[in-house]
Amino acid sequence: MRFHRAPFAAALACAAASLAPARTLVYCGTLIDGRADAPKKEMTVAVDGQRIVAVQAGYIAPAAGDKVIDLKSATVTPGWIDCHVHLDQQFSATSVLEGFQLNPGDWALQGAAYAKKTLLAGFTTVRNLGDHGNSTLALRRAINAGLVDGPRVYSSGKSIATTGGHADPTNGRSFDLMGDPGPLDGVINGPDEARKAVRQRYKDGVDAIKITATGGVLSQATSGMAPQFTPEELKALIDTAHDYGLKVAAHAHGTEGMRRAIEAGIDSIEHGTFMTDEVIALMKSHGTYFVPTISAGRFVAEKAKIDGYFTPIVRPKAALIGPQIQATFQRAYQAGVKIAFGTDQGVAPHGDNALEFVYMVEAGMPPMAALKSATIEAAKLIGIERDVGTVEPGKFADLVAVPGDMLADIKLVSKVSFVMKGGVVYKQ
Repeated sequence: MRFHRAPFAAALACAAASLAPARTLVYCGTLIDGRADAPKKEMTVAVDGQRIVAVQAGYIAPAAGDKVIDLKSATVTPGWIDCHVHLDQQFSATSVLEGFQLNPGDWALQGAAYAKKTLLAGFTTVRNLGDHGNSTLALRRAINAGLVDGPRVYSSGKSIATTGGHADPTNGRSFDLMGDPGPLDGVINGPDEARKAVRQRYKDGVDAIKITATGGVLSQATSGMAPQFTPEELKALIDTAHDYGLKVAAHAHGTEGMRRAIEAGIDSIEHGTFMTDEVIALMKSHGTYFVPTISAGRFVAEKAKIDGYFTPIVRPKAALIGPQIQATFQRAYQAGVKIAFGTDQGVAPHGDNALEFVYMVEAGMPPMAALKSATIEAAKLIGIERDVGTVEPGKFADLVAVPGDMLADIKLVSKVSFVMKGGVVYKQ
């Protein structure tokens, strides 16, 4: 019996092609991959399922069944990461009343709406630092289950404060309503209660811990800068969190609170408004990240000019602290502090997160560095750089595109034309 090898080989090749899984080929006119310091031209990103399987020069010819997404006229980057959001709220002139009017379901449903806006703005991952009733833990589960559209959420649950501190939920209430909140509510006094509050959040299933190391702007309390934890309390909080593999972020405006938190081993300083040269030096020596939140500073500074927008106790703090943050960012960047992108959206409007890029570039950061702060650097801070932050084989297929050259015109970040998260296209 004679055997004709050529036709048989051709048949095998056809069979193999029919069994090969279909890919999505993304043709990128310009690709910023999150690692290189220069963009790459005419690249193909091949996606199989949720992950990137290849990144190659040129436009790869599709095989049978492959899907092609043509972004040849766009700049493509890794999905953007915002390291400081509050998805379950949107600050307004009536926000103080909402604390008395809204229920956990209200916060969670708001979070679902704001999560979708955030994703469509190009942010495929966020770190949520503070919520109401663990609403963003529920939101995280719903997004992961495919019930709602939104970014990957890494949540700290309820922030931890001291009595009367920035995250004490009863500030500004009458004595009859004030009560005496404790570690379950995120309010601690002393190292033992600090440890209990962290352990409770671990039990709740958080991804990180958020503390309020100093006073803040929007809380109904007088000081926006005073330190609010003792060194012993900070050490108990941070050591316990690190024991459980949780990173700790510190809201901080005042110098002394920042100094204490950095010396206790904090992972990131959020806002950092009155950062001194001493604090900058400490951050560099400890490797502490800075998350600037210029967007929130500009928002509260502008609203402080409007009579009645803020309560009388908040307005002077907003007028003092808000205008300082962009200049602080400039000094920290020039000094070489590690910077991760963060906006504090929920103060400023959700969906406008990308304006932070514009503010960073205004303050002297090159566009490529600003983009890296929201990709690889943000991923490193959260501790997820194995999965996101760059366009490389093995990473989640999180891609964002804008028309034109965003390195030449950073304002294009507000014109996102394409969003893919985990291989699924949400905007095209």
